Amino acid sequence: MPMELRKRKAPAPPPAPTGKKPNKAAKIASEAKEKVKKKAAEVAASANGSASKPTVGDIITLDGFGGEIQTNDGTKTTLKALVDESKAGVVLFTYPKASTPGCTRQACLFRDAYTALTSASGLAIYGLSTDSPKANTTFKEKQKLPYPLLCDPQASLIGAIGLKKSPKGTTRGVFVVDKAGKVLAAQAGTPEGTVNVVKEIVESLGGGAAGATGGGDDAEGKVVEEAVKEAERAEVGEKTEEMEAQEKKEEEGEGGPAPANGEAKAEEKADGEKKEE
Repeated sequence: MPMELRKRKAPAPPPAPTGKKPNKAAKIASEAKEKVKKKAAEVAASANGSASKPTVGDIITLDGFGGEIQTNDGTKTTLKALVDESKAGVVLFTYPKASTPGCTRQACLFRDAYTALTSASGLAIYGLSTDSPKANTTFKEKQKLPYPLLCDPQASLIGAIGLKKSPKGTTRGVFVVDKAGKVLAAQAGTPEGTVNVVKEIVESLGGGAAGATGGGDDAEGKVVEEAVKEAERAEVGEKTEEMEAQEKKEEEGEGGPAPANGEAKAEEKADGEKKEE
């Protein structure tokens, strides 16, 4: 009887070569690289406005500019909505922290000049900070401010107008934009300086009544105006360090309100009389 030959099964193919296991050091280096990239992106975002912040004369696209903010009474809004509601444009003055001495002075200066700045110009005035609606409402009611205060806790609008400090904080300043999106002012300044910037804009919107009586007078007035602006810029530059130090104290909640000039003089006089006695 013939023998039955059985076919042997073909041997299984060898397993496909696998790549080398990732080196632990290489993995750590890759993770560190990703972290560096992420940090760089965050720094770039926090510095929004440092290289692309709007300057006087720029035309900005109001749609989406600065994101969404809210008024001190909790109403959500945007810069575009505020500009649309205004007659001629919007004034935003920024301050580091509600109810601190320098910020109170600034807000009260805008309060006292409110009618003069808005009645003829058609500009709408708003205070802007990273404070909560509750803090800003308390500030507004206590100081009897006639204008709304805007709350920007993420500093999206503050950063867009170039007045955000890095890594956090708000630079005191002023930003003015008209109905067409043209930037009329965008600068840091002292409490008095921010109000004076708006006063100059209001005068220019009123036809320059402060000294334009003819061609020659107009040219001379422009020269004087430029000289005054240059002097103010120099003054702001000299006060920058002092202002930043004061703002830092305000943000930390240090210090109390400085006495008014009249009170200080009265105290000095009283001290002098005591010495004479």
